[in-house]
Amino acid sequence: MGIGLPHRPWGMLTGVRPGKLMTPLLAQGMDDTQAMRYFERHYDVAPSRAALVVRTAHATLRAMDALGEKDVCLYVGIPFCPTRCAYCSFVSSSIERFSGLLEPYLDALVREIAHTGDLLRASGRTVRTLYIGGGTPTTLSAAQLRRLMEALRTHIDLTELVEYTVEGGRPDTLDAEKLETIASMGCGRMSINPQTMNDAVLARVGRRHTAAQTAAAYEAARAAGYDAVNMDLIAGLPGDDPASFADSLRQVLALAPENVTVHTLALKKGADLYAGRMELPSADDVAQMLAGAEASLRAAGYTPYYLYRQKYMSGSFENIGWCRPGTAGLYNIYMMEEMHSIVSLGGGAMTKINLPDGRLERFHNPKFPQQYLERIDDVLAQKDAAFRLL
Repeated sequence: MGIGLPHRPWGMLTGVRPGKLMTPLLAQGMDDTQAMRYFERHYDVAPSRAALVVRTAHATLRAMDALGEKDVCLYVGIPFCPTRCAYCSFVSSSIERFSGLLEPYLDALVREIAHTGDLLRASGRTVRTLYIGGGTPTTLSAAQLRRLMEALRTHIDLTELVEYTVEGGRPDTLDAEKLETIASMGCGRMSINPQTMNDAVLARVGRRHTAAQTAAAYEAARAAGYDAVNMDLIAGLPGDDPASFADSLRQVLALAPENVTVHTLALKKGADLYAGRMELPSADDVAQMLAGAEASLRAAGYTPYYLYRQKYMSGSFENIGWCRPGTAGLYNIYMMEEMHSIVSLGGGAMTKINLPDGRLERFHNPKFPQQYLERIDDVLAQKDAAFRLL
């Protein structure tokens, strides 16, 4: 995609998951060209976007083949961050204000882990992927991370895991001790998310780290022995431009992570950027960033494996996960395509139960850490209700 193309690359599609429309077309026997043309004709989707969703739909079909009838995903949420980034709308509490909640939060979370482990055993379910996200899980100390991961290993059968991921996120929360601790507990995938490798842009969005710290965290992760590392970039941040974004991607590719996720900035009401006090790159600039990223990633041997959209995205584009062959993040596919039940623990977590008729039943944990602590007994009772549907 380049300058001059319409700023509605997804045509009439407004949903988060265009792959949920594409995957059935391929499963029913359409070839790639037929499926792309269908998207172009019926939904007015730009050819470049139809091609992307075809590729990610093939990854979805491969992931579906790996699922068993009793398989579930497990998500554990840590809704704390060192500071709040200007573009962030997720529920997370700054450690600068809420550090006193960390230990009580872990106490409650361990209760939910133990209770969920009992329910998993009783239901005969198998945990296939485990993702610890946030927030920024590595806001926790090495000792706190060990406590959390030991609780998971003690109370939940992880022997059938095919994928274990921790979202390290902010490089300023990562050090050798934490990375080695996480790896020693069986985690093979680490996400280190610079968002940009331009220090001036980092400062503008409230990321209190530098590009040099990102590179150091990556090298420390490699030394700790992770099988796969993901790195995130965001197209459309204030102060960025196509040349700077291309340079960020160049620096990331020089590190050679297995996965690179390219997000498009989405302006959400809960984010500081929503107030409009910072000038943002134009839709044409964002289009250039994404087109350049796609060309560079393909040239470096990466392929798209999952894709999703959000409201109020710059240029009405999308977020795409790219991977080297054989390194697709299964949890990302399962979560985004809602292919099977996802059991979620912690503040702000949402459990999704896939019902036999194809519908989803959702169970929301309280959003904020203090609410989660106050209502932990209700959280456990809600888990009982969710597992009655499994």
